[in-house]
Amino acid sequence: MPRQTDRIHDGRDRMTVADREGSGPLTTVLAEDHRRLDALLHSASSAADHIDQAVYDQFRAGLLRHIGMEEKLLLPAVQRWRGGTPLPIAAKLRLDHSALATLLMPAPTAQILATIRQILSDHNRLEEGQDGLYAICDRLPAKEMESLLAALRAAPAVRVMPHSDSPAVMKTLEGALGRAGYCLEPIPMHKEDEP
Repeated sequence: MPRQTDRIHDGRDRMTVADREGSGPLTTVLAEDHRRLDALLHSASSAADHIDQAVYDQFRAGLLRHIGMEEKLLLPAVQRWRGGTPLPIAAKLRLDHSALATLLMPAPTAQILATIRQILSDHNRLEEGQDGLYAICDRLPAKEMESLLAALRAAPAVRVMPHSDSPAVMKTLEGALGRAGYCLEPIPMHKEDEP
């Protein structure tokens, strides 16, 4: 049977959690959170020239909470399970997390949102793939899995700081993106903007 896909808001196909036979509880919980965050990001920027700040603030707090769950709970759990050896993809995931968190510091613009979408598209595949972080976490021993799921569900909301567009923030942003292998995405011109 051909795999079914759903369309995420940036137009790319992505296999749904339900389409993967044997998806474990961690994959289900965290991939559903990805879908929730995708929907918030789309909703925040659905108007062509306007960013809904209230919805974007929900996305921002949600993404920071999600990153915190992975950094403080998932990656350490897998490293313990592997006898202290980090996953080979852990360094890339952490670089992406750093770039994403830094992108949330300045006020949102179309260029920043396009860059967030690009990073999340690549990053979520690393986490949700057949041999990704979530699939590996789903292989943890049952006792560890239960406590990890409980900790994920109990993860507190994240307090976010006000936006800052200072030169220092923008320089930090450039560096974080570069270390993760990204740069600010160019914004395509609208037809009415063309000469």
